[in-house]
Amino acid sequence: MVRVYEDAEELARAVADVVVRAAAESIAAREGFRLAVPGGRTPARLYALLASDGYREKIDWSRVTILFADERAVSPAHPDSNYRLVRAALIGPAGIPEENVHRMRGEVSGLQAEARDYEAFLLEPIDLLVLGVGSDGHIASIFPGTSAAEKDEDGRVVVVTNSPKPPPSRLTLTPRAIREAREVAVMVSGPDKAAVVAQALTGEGKPSLVPARWVRDRDWYLDRKAAKLLPDLARRQAEPGGRG
Repeated sequence: MVRVYEDAEELARAVADVVVRAAAESIAAREGFRLAVPGGRTPARLYALLASDGYREKIDWSRVTILFADERAVSPAHPDSNYRLVRAALIGPAGIPEENVHRMRGEVSGLQAEARDYEAFLLEPIDLLVLGVGSDGHIASIFPGTSAAEKDEDGRVVVVTNSPKPPPSRLTLTPRAIREAREVAVMVSGPDKAAVVAQALTGEGKPSLVPARWVRDRDWYLDRKAAKLLPDLARRQAEPGGRG
């Protein structure tokens, strides 16, 4: 399903409502909610919204486990750290217990061992995985033309050593882990993403060229600028409150 919203703020509120609903359903069914999150500008607004007075009390954060879609090979205090962003915008303000947060340790020297260790947190499927999309079509740290994009790995976490964006070394969920997630919300905003959104959702070719094609059959949440190059049919698939 593709849903289109007027602007980035309306988009963030729509995905925040998805998180609230998914949390309630998961806690009712499994007594906990496993939420996996990325870094990035678009999701950052979602995190701030979830931690705000209007949303924070709608979720039992003591039952929420925070996992990560990817992480850069930097310390958790580094400005480029996804953990640092999520902690500042969501984990701290929402009061999520430290023992519920499982970060990828991008600062360790043995990233291959860290990838194997992190898989222990993924033996049970993620309940909701939030993903952004880069202007080059990457999701998590699965970039076009890299080994992570070229094949559907057996494992759930891999090390990326040739990222085209600094730093070159990263940890990322694999297409397998993404596919196993019970629900995936892909949120994209801005005119610079319009071309790659159209390529991902309506284009042809291998996912290695546009990794966002790995999630083309999941739920996409777009603002109007990101959706502007989609065919009219796709752009009209907006839920009440969205404008197609």
